[in-house]
Amino acid sequence: MHTPLAEALSVVLLALVLGWAVLRPFRLPEAVVAVPAAGLAVVTGAISPDHALEEIGRLAPVVGFLAAVLVLAHFCDVEGLFRACGAWLAHRAAGRPGRLLTAVFALASVVTAVLSLDATVVLLTPVVLATAARSGVRARPHLYACAHLSNTASLLLPVSNLTNLLAFAASGLSFTRFAALMALPWLVAIGAEYLVFRRFFARDLALAPAPEEAVKTPERPVFALVTVACTLAGFVVTSALGLEPAWAAAAGALALAVRACVRRHATPFTVVRASAPAFLAFVLALGVVVRAVVDNGLAGALGHALPDGSGLPALLGIAALAALLANLINNLPAVLVLLPLAAPSGPGALLAVLLGVNIGPNLTYAGSLATLLWRRIVQRHGHHVGLGEFTRLGLLAVPATLITAVLALWVSLGVVGT
Repeated sequence: MHTPLAEALSVVLLALVLGWAVLRPFRLPEAVVAVPAAGLAVVTGAISPDHALEEIGRLAPVVGFLAAVLVLAHFCDVEGLFRACGAWLAHRAAGRPGRLLTAVFALASVVTAVLSLDATVVLLTPVVLATAARSGVRARPHLYACAHLSNTASLLLPVSNLTNLLAFAASGLSFTRFAALMALPWLVAIGAEYLVFRRFFARDLALAPAPEEAVKTPERPVFALVTVACTLAGFVVTSALGLEPAWAAAAGALALAVRACVRRHATPFTVVRASAPAFLAFVLALGVVVRAVVDNGLAGALGHALPDGSGLPALLGIAALAALLANLINNLPAVLVLLPLAAPSGPGALLAVLLGVNIGPNLTYAGSLATLLWRRIVQRHGHHVGLGEFTRLGLLAVPATLITAVLALWVSLGVVGT
């Protein structure tokens, strides 16, 4: 295909795929458009079959890892882990809005880091909403906290976000080295978000709560907690042995899934459905479409704009460009485009890309699929989230969080090294 025509077609296909993912007409899966779009890109020559297969092969281990983490999070919910989280939130808050926000920040940060941002969006958000209603406080600050922290708090571990898995695979870092480098940016970013939230929602947090409803304390989900702890330990061990951490995730998911099936709380079909096969197909197809755009000129244009090196000015420029691109084309395509371009500058540049594509999406709804999903869940529970308010909060939070997180990454690179 002639290059200008291939470039135009690949851009149109990417726009269609992202538009469908944002709007999701009739609640049909994202893969409904993404998979045919990837096939069309190959058939028309916008991307060669060899490049398409290469991209699928590159993404396949990451997608397998994602499937295992999704199953792990789902069966933690079956075990009652999130019901216990709700009880803990209510106990810590004691009916005070400020304390509830602090507790939500702490819990959402841990859940996002350990069980991935999908667990925070899909499983924790309804729990936070119910806890706020029982405590008689306004839900807005706490719901927005779930949205922001599903992105910002996903910086810590490779398993916290699909973008992390992609950057982890490209960086050559071990699991523990990745976590060591991102620990300070993670803490600093969460702290910056918290200060912005306390200021932005000061009126909501100052209101006196209504009388709190009594809630029965659920049983402690010991098996789920032990399994998650063993899985985290498995990530460290497999990384030290040079094995794929996906094996540890698969073992944890299998342990919880088998227990649920034996206790008749699930079936093999439930396990497959928990892995979100349609979403996994969407990720693979999106990768092919993005590769078509990259092959047809986008890589060259971004290559000139992306700063070289891993000094502080370069890290700030890389993170800012990544954040901007995430809000223009969504963070998943953005990281697929930027990682190969940043790789020659070393792990520091790759982690700066990660800061941009994870923190930047808090500026707009379309910045990440997690935020879009969060919006649908909140609306399903009868709460309206306005675009204007979301954007105003993002305009305050994103610059403050991104700049301080990049500074923290620069310090980590100097102290921990790569």
